[in-house]
Amino acid sequence: MPRPAPSSATSVAALQTAAPMRPQAADALGNSGSNEALARLGQAISELKAMQAAPMLQRAIDAIRAEDAKTACEWALKALEQDERSGFGWYVLAIALERAGDFPSSISAYEAALKLLPDHSEVANDLGRLAFRLGMIPQAGSLFRHFLDRYPEHPEGSNNLACAMRDQGRHDEAIEILRPAIIKTPDMAMLWNTMGTVVSDQGDFTNALVFFEEALRLDPAFNKARYNRGNARLMLGDAAGALEDCDGALETVLIEEDRQMMRLSRSTILIALGRIGEGWDDYEARLNPLFASRTDFAINRPLWAPDADLAGKSLLVVGEQGLGDEILFANTLPDVIEALGPKGHLTLAVEQRLVPMFQRAFPQAQVGAHATYDIGGRLTRVVPFIDDGASIDLWTPMGSLLRQFRRSVEAFPPRPSFMAADPARVAHWRKVLTEAPSGPKVGLLWKSAVSKDSRHRYFSPFETWAPVLAQKGVSFVNLQYGDCAEELATAKRDFGVEIWSPPGIDLKQDLDDVAALCCAMDLVVGFSNATLNIAASCGVPNYLISIPGAWPRLGETLRYPWYPRTRVFLPPAFGQWDVVMAEVAAAVGAVAANR
Repeated sequence: MPRPAPSSATSVAALQTAAPMRPQAADALGNSGSNEALARLGQAISELKAMQAAPMLQRAIDAIRAEDAKTACEWALKALEQDERSGFGWYVLAIALERAGDFPSSISAYEAALKLLPDHSEVANDLGRLAFRLGMIPQAGSLFRHFLDRYPEHPEGSNNLACAMRDQGRHDEAIEILRPAIIKTPDMAMLWNTMGTVVSDQGDFTNALVFFEEALRLDPAFNKARYNRGNARLMLGDAAGALEDCDGALETVLIEEDRQMMRLSRSTILIALGRIGEGWDDYEARLNPLFASRTDFAINRPLWAPDADLAGKSLLVVGEQGLGDEILFANTLPDVIEALGPKGHLTLAVEQRLVPMFQRAFPQAQVGAHATYDIGGRLTRVVPFIDDGASIDLWTPMGSLLRQFRRSVEAFPPRPSFMAADPARVAHWRKVLTEAPSGPKVGLLWKSAVSKDSRHRYFSPFETWAPVLAQKGVSFVNLQYGDCAEELATAKRDFGVEIWSPPGIDLKQDLDDVAALCCAMDLVVGFSNATLNIAASCGVPNYLISIPGAWPRLGETLRYPWYPRTRVFLPPAFGQWDVVMAEVAAAVGAVAANR
């Protein structure tokens, strides 16, 4: 199976400013090291009495049962020394390596086993489950389909293939796989739970709640279903209920990997409830070695901790998450510089496109680009522009600074901006904007370019912008990065409005110039993506269309503590876009009338 080659990558998001990013708990199920699986494997090996390596493999299986992965690997390797063409030998080694956490080697061993045991579909299912865990979703889907073709009545096979379809955005296919499986085995709680995650992925949290509750009726101890129900309750505006479910799931979860995932989700719920300090404490789960989706940092310096004395120190701060979060979390940097004092030194590692903007905003700091690589299925972030790490006293991921400097709403200063655009480029864009239609210049943002995590459900369909675009005397300017030709054409054809596109700028790559363009606007309107965060951090007046359960509001309703010049517009319930877009339209119309 081909694996992603090491290359520059964006960090896996634990939080994203666009939405409350809580991973759903409905993964490819089954465990190659389960008692049932090992019993089947042991029986198959015992029937091969003539195989010299059989006793060694049995010892390896016994070691797996005893949670001794190291000894299991040793016995499996001894068996393969006797017969390197033993498919069962490679299969047992793959299980042992997976249990030991050596996923790249485990995948190679599973691949060898599958070649030697092509009719042993359990190998395909186990390899698919590991590939799914490592984010190799299309490959996992092919392997799960192979298993389901062999065992078409197997509920685990249906569940796993549905998960792979869901994570590729193929929701209708996932539902068609799950529906007959639920009809055949209606008492299987995992199938109801997975159906709930598919429906959640489509943004239908009301119906998702029904599926999660049925899963819990069938199995009251099903902590993943309880956790997922909490996510749905939060998106429906019930943060207290969400916390109750998340805490309940944490009480019974046994797998530490799941525990850290749920702790991370709990952090967003606490923040959404206004329990900000506690939330940032739980947010450290993203760095836990047992959190599967963590990004590793290859930085061999002492890690900063809250309340550490920074005066006179040299501190390295490394950006994390998406572009929007790197800007949002920079809210703390003026406080950090003050804590370092005149004899201290700040080094900032941020996304390459943000380097000029951060250098201008924090001229006393050394600013460079971090880089992220896929190493053995794990994202690893490095700081290549630092030659001598010995000059660094302490380092920290940027988000961890919030634990000390932003533990309450009151800790957010009223400063109108903390980033800065190039004044010469602002003047340039003000001149260029005279070519746009007359009226106050209102920049529009209506979607995220990221769709792999179903973030589209947190953005209203473009047709709901009709009342905003109907406002007279407004010059609408396109600030939307990515391919938006279809929406621009829709606005002109169906709404009779030209959304003017600024010439000579790449709205995705030229972020320093995007900051200047935003600063030339009278108003920026949209959802929380990277560009809106750039505009707001530079102090541009902006209207933010939020959603129920969005953690960055910090428990506030219509105030946004990160950016004092932000006005929040909130739908009465998730998905009720028509209501909130009518309010946005009225506010935009008032801007035009006042001008």
